[in-house]
Amino acid sequence: MTIGEKIYILRTKARLSQESLAAKLDVTRQSISKWELNEATPGLSKIPLLSEIFDIDIKLLISEDYELEAPADAINDSVEYNNKYFGTDGYRGEANVQLTSLNAYKVGRFLGWFYSKNLPDNRRAKIVIGKDTRLSSYMLEYSLIAGIVASGTDVYMLHVTTTPSVSYVTRMDGFDAGVMITASHNPYYDNGIKVINRYGEKLDDKTASLIESYIDGDIERLIAGATDLPYAVKDKIGKIVDYSQGRNRYIGYLISIATHSFKNLKIGIDTANGASFSIAKSVFEALGAQVYVTGCEPNGTNINLGVGSTHIENLSEFVKENHLDLGFAFDGDADRCLAVDERGNVVDGDKIMYILAMRLKEMDNLDHNTVVATIMSNSGLIKAFKKQGIECVQTQVGDRFVYEKMQECDYKLGGEQSGHIILKKYATTGDGILTAIMLAEQVCDKKTNISTLCRDVVLFPQITKNVRVFSKEEVMQDKDILNRVEDITARIGDNGRILLRKSGTEPVIRIMAECETVDICNGYINELYKLIESKGYINGEY
Repeated sequence: MTIGEKIYILRTKARLSQESLAAKLDVTRQSISKWELNEATPGLSKIPLLSEIFDIDIKLLISEDYELEAPADAINDSVEYNNKYFGTDGYRGEANVQLTSLNAYKVGRFLGWFYSKNLPDNRRAKIVIGKDTRLSSYMLEYSLIAGIVASGTDVYMLHVTTTPSVSYVTRMDGFDAGVMITASHNPYYDNGIKVINRYGEKLDDKTASLIESYIDGDIERLIAGATDLPYAVKDKIGKIVDYSQGRNRYIGYLISIATHSFKNLKIGIDTANGASFSIAKSVFEALGAQVYVTGCEPNGTNINLGVGSTHIENLSEFVKENHLDLGFAFDGDADRCLAVDERGNVVDGDKIMYILAMRLKEMDNLDHNTVVATIMSNSGLIKAFKKQGIECVQTQVGDRFVYEKMQECDYKLGGEQSGHIILKKYATTGDGILTAIMLAEQVCDKKTNISTLCRDVVLFPQITKNVRVFSKEEVMQDKDILNRVEDITARIGDNGRILLRKSGTEPVIRIMAECETVDICNGYINELYKLIESKGYINGEY
């Protein structure tokens, strides 16, 4: 039996999460996962610590001849979970349809129990919560809070704030977990619950699967012989604390990052009528910029409605009409940023990654000379990186997977074409406002405009069609459809590519074509769309 297998068994018997063990050993959760998968082994300095934590002789721990018996209820953190409610970006769906207030209460009940169950009596678990501006965010916030405090954990309320601010406060202020109530770039009638671990990272699949077990009434998986999670009583009931000071500290942190005054810049800001409406303008004004705002009047039902990073044309016109130097557009929870140059041209996530990679490379801070992107990044970006001697590692779509690759290989910069940009020196998640600050810093450093900074990136035309379907899984497993994708790929050859993938947050299949002309892209997309349509998979208009 390998040392990794023993660590898994000992950790499970001790009821320690990977996060908890990582904290005790001063390593990352990904390191624990790699040990348990036998992809790596602990360093020599960690062996005595493991021996002490699990009260096992060092010789027995490292001997492959000595075997441990796994507990009957062991659940491997490293297996693939086919979760029903939680996707790549949390629990998301239409408010009070897929995501009900009752289910939000159950999520709260689980979180309050889960993060307090292994703590000593003299320490109370604490969870920090933020939300965006959707009408349903208040309902879901109160439901979550009721569940959390009923399980004996304290709640600290940040109120309306951004996802990256919740990540920052969770990590810096010693919270056991954070929760952000948002559906990001989705319409107002959708909402979601993003759970963040103590390191400011997105929740692992195993814990998400345990939450789902509680939602569906499978209590036996959590506590043998129980019919429900225990309720806190008397003085064990959790308290609720106003914690707007945490949001203010995050604002101060953003301001402290900049090294330049932006007093000579006229900057347009589109906050998507979302979570950053009270933060972004304040930050850039504090840095001296002349700030012009649009999409900054939330009313509960207008988040992302014709504004923000998913409707970048609004900011493009705004920048041109007001003769601004540049503009930044965020999505509903401000973990994304897209930019617009002085002529109103869009600077997408690929071009932003190029600008920031060049900045880090010039400062000798681009570790391993590598950037992490996803398979959706344009071939033009890869070519531009190659010309500059920069490697580009690509992952599956999702900023979570980008961050995991960055953690695994100690890369400093990663992101997505959609505008999720992760600067690991400063944050553990995509942060739209932070990205905007870094772009403005580079404009000031180079004393030029943003269009000049990204002119070496020549992007292939890339068209994506979103198709709402009855079952994403059936489409992705249909042999006729998969064979057609292979056939189109062969026909395109080296002159582009086609991708078929499912959304992690919506009942949607995305068809992406990247070719030499828009007409060629549309031709291949329509060919694949008609095949999907002919097989009866399409469920109305997107």
